[in-house]
Amino acid sequence: MELDPVTVVTLLTAAALAGWVDAVVGGGGLLLLPALLVAAPGIPPATALGTNKLAAIAGTSTAAVTFARRTKIDWAVAGPAAALAVVCAGLGAALAGAVPPSAYRPVVLVVLVSVALFVVLRPALGVLAVPQRRTRPRVVVAVLVAGVGIAAYDGLIGPGTGTFLVLAFTALVGADFLHGSAMAKVVNAGTNAGALAVFAVTGHVWWLLGAAMAVCNIAGASVGARMALRRGSGFVRVVLLVVVLALVAKLGYDQWVAGSAAAGGVEAAGADLA
Repeated sequence: MELDPVTVVTLLTAAALAGWVDAVVGGGGLLLLPALLVAAPGIPPATALGTNKLAAIAGTSTAAVTFARRTKIDWAVAGPAAALAVVCAGLGAALAGAVPPSAYRPVVLVVLVSVALFVVLRPALGVLAVPQRRTRPRVVVAVLVAGVGIAAYDGLIGPGTGTFLVLAFTALVGADFLHGSAMAKVVNAGTNAGALAVFAVTGHVWWLLGAAMAVCNIAGASVGARMALRRGSGFVRVVLLVVVLALVAKLGYDQWVAGSAAAGGVEAAGADLA
């Protein structure tokens, strides 16, 4: 499949913006996956996911290194979660073509709306760390939620993973949004690695385009991580809310508007055949 220069520039720009969003709070796939599917309409969804992972792992790894150099990361939580994430994201990626979007989209929508309400109704959430929440049972739950549940979601679907990770670390172990985002980058690098390995083995990676997007993703991630570190948890909170609302809008459109149009097309085709 060949792409014209304008389409390539559009995808590279989307990769840079996605890197910025991923570095701050996660959710860059919200930009890059639709861009890939629209710009290359013949690309299989699994190949779009795999190519997105190639770009994303470059950006999230860059952001993780930037955060690690400038802030403290809770490695007792992030380390085990990242190790589990490699395996569980790989398992999710292996199922990526087997589960239809209609099966999981309503559930994700409910979760995202709940997340948005939770953040809005608790304005103090994530602004300051709450270290007393970091008990051993909560650490275990955070590792399992991030390294198993969210990681499998990332391999299977993808968009919003970083956002879910930030909220998990904030709500479960009392991290502020800035440090929760730093931990999320470490785990997100693990989820991307696991999913990418499976997509690569099954031939679902567009390597040349993905490598070019990876360079742009790194540039966006570098800028985003530095902005998050400079502006702090309040800035991360605002971006998180914007990303969550955008995800709700996108999934809602896919569920009801695009889904209704597709159903109408099927009914019309059936009428033509009758």
